[in-house]
Amino acid sequence: MPVKLPKDMTFLIVDDVDNMRRSIKAMLKLLNYGRDYYEAPNGRDAWKILQDKDIVFDFIISDYYMPHMSGTELLNLVRATKKTRDIPFLMITAEANMDIVAEAAEHDVDAYMTKPFVTATLEQKINELLDHQNNPDQMTRHLLEARDLDERGNLNGAIQEATRAAALNSRSSRPFRELGRLLLKKGEFKKGQLCFEKAIELNRLDVSSYHALGQIYFRLNQVEKAMQFFSRAMEISPRHSDRALNFAKLLLKKNCLPEAEKILKMVLKSKANDIDLREEVGDTCAQHNLFDLAIKTYQEVLKDDPERFYLSKKIGMTLLKADEKNEALKILEKVAEKFPEDIDVLLTLAKTYFGMRMKARADWWVSKLLRIDPKHEEAREIARNCI
Repeated sequence: MPVKLPKDMTFLIVDDVDNMRRSIKAMLKLLNYGRDYYEAPNGRDAWKILQDKDIVFDFIISDYYMPHMSGTELLNLVRATKKTRDIPFLMITAEANMDIVAEAAEHDVDAYMTKPFVTATLEQKINELLDHQNNPDQMTRHLLEARDLDERGNLNGAIQEATRAAALNSRSSRPFRELGRLLLKKGEFKKGQLCFEKAIELNRLDVSSYHALGQIYFRLNQVEKAMQFFSRAMEISPRHSDRALNFAKLLLKKNCLPEAEKILKMVLKSKANDIDLREEVGDTCAQHNLFDLAIKTYQEVLKDDPERFYLSKKIGMTLLKADEKNEALKILEKVAEKFPEDIDVLLTLAKTYFGMRMKARADWWVSKLLRIDPKHEEAREIARNCI
């Protein structure tokens, strides 16, 4: 179905710099492109706007680097949602480095444009995208048909269409990646593996295919081989560390602690500015006996963000698990001073001192707890034994 004429379109402009959004809007108006314009300062706010059922968007122009949600994270959501997945998406970047190209290709960005640019360049890119939207090449037609058949439950038909797409363009990794996905869905892992291997042979930046191969080899219990593919994906595009973190969690479930620790350290290195994710890594380590890495991670996060004083409790509790009682007690006592009604900390202090046969200290802390909760059975038992 042909898209609208540019003058009748609704544009969404996403950039964290106000002047940039205004500049793009002015260029569009100069070209007489667009009837309505919406703006967002980041991907998160843009995604909220895209959820409005009363607005049909025809074109998205988005910056790559933005706070809260990047351009490719927005693109990923757009492509994964039926209502928005076919909207032309023009990515704007300060530089087209390997990382950006890999991410954009993975999520099927329609085109990207580097800053600074002029009105004529913007016009050219928009026209190219709309022409491709109106007149998709045959490979794209087969892939769209494969998508529709897959959604209707005709997996064999979808595989046939993806096979035709691959035959039409033996230089593109995209049809082989899609064919591999469909074959995995059917349970034909060996054939799927061959397709993903072909995809990375054609495109050494095809991050999705590296991840898929990592998952396949993990299922085959070839952990070292799986790690090679996940590591390569991280080298190409460190921002995909969420999948590497999930892989580390799978390794931990299999009790492959050294291998998991190696992946977790890679995640920490690649996401040095993502404090929330670093804390999640710390939690994962603490839960799976990687105590040294957990403590170090918590300490570094707390140093970067002193407002997260609650991490001191996590550090103290993890030190106890690592049998570093003296250091743990020093930290937990400071936590108790700041949060005097934290029953969990008070009980831990009482139990630890009691286990060390320091009954006076145990009684001190259990008495504080019982003033808050006089009926706490475990605390009352410790108090009785301290007499």
